[in-house]
Amino acid sequence: MSRFFSKRYAELTPYTPGEQPQDMAYTKLNTNESPFPPSEKALAYAAEHTKPLNLYCDPTCHLLTAKLAEVYGVTEDMVLVTNGSDETLNFAFMAFCDEENPALFPDVTYGFYPVYAQLNHVPFEEIPLTEDFSIDLDEYKKRKGTVFLANPNAPTGKAIPMADIEALVAADPDRVVVVDEAYVDFGAESCVPLVKKYDNVLVIQTYSKSRSLAGARLGYAVACPALIADLNTIKFSTNPYNINSYSAAVGLGSLLDDETNKAHCKIIAENRVYTVAKLKELGFDVVDSSANFVFAKHKTVSGQEVYEKLKANGVLVRHFTKERIKDYNRITIGTKEQMDVLFETFRKIWG
Repeated sequence: MSRFFSKRYAELTPYTPGEQPQDMAYTKLNTNESPFPPSEKALAYAAEHTKPLNLYCDPTCHLLTAKLAEVYGVTEDMVLVTNGSDETLNFAFMAFCDEENPALFPDVTYGFYPVYAQLNHVPFEEIPLTEDFSIDLDEYKKRKGTVFLANPNAPTGKAIPMADIEALVAADPDRVVVVDEAYVDFGAESCVPLVKKYDNVLVIQTYSKSRSLAGARLGYAVACPALIADLNTIKFSTNPYNINSYSAAVGLGSLLDDETNKAHCKIIAENRVYTVAKLKELGFDVVDSSANFVFAKHKTVSGQEVYEKLKANGVLVRHFTKERIKDYNRITIGTKEQMDVLFETFRKIWG
């Protein structure tokens, strides 16, 4: 870093995104992107309805906000559209955490949570998962602070029933529970219904996974009007024009053809079942997953070796170096053909 870099951020450890190597053609199963292109109808809608790019985009993202409100059966003031769900998360750390309200999240979860806590100088506690990688919500009930839960969790893929999260929300009405549902459309239960009953739950979703729009950088939050107003205060104090015109248009077009998105999610869920069975045949232990990925550990080959040798042979998976999970790899569910490449490559290397 330069000698001008603020001491406030000297200890910051930035988030490490999944690899995007360009040196060869890979079967890419490392960043949980959809293997399917966006809906053709969505792309056609965006091509026709994108505002002239010499004009500023709509800072309220009114048309998309209204459609999302219609889809979820809420009012427009209960929805906020953001530049990817990551922006919503950052806003939530800024708005709902401080010295009196530390951030609480699992020790094995989305890697951006500790980064946002550090970036915003928020005290935080990482609460260990149980031995089987479950989130013990009773541990959160014992503590004071704003709770961040990825559901399904990443990188494990395990989901929590909505009723269990509701019990946590109801147990302490004086703290916010943030439910990060990036992977909810692949088999978990959404907590959006809870925002109509409670004023202390914030649900975050994304277009990156189930709607095949990772490159559009589009996410959104659903919550009671007061929480959304808080987030809007942060948004309009940082970047009011946070959604570009094309992303807003393609996001609306995607909702108008959501049946295509749902069909893709169904295929991925079917391929997940297929993948788990094949991985077990190859000697892997696999954590139960409700996401578009699986978390797997081989019985005899280290996680690092699996990752490195697959990469050398053109297949990318995601490896983590954290001690507790270093023998696991997170494997994105792609097309059946992509998964077969993974299995054939593994057999070629290890027999």
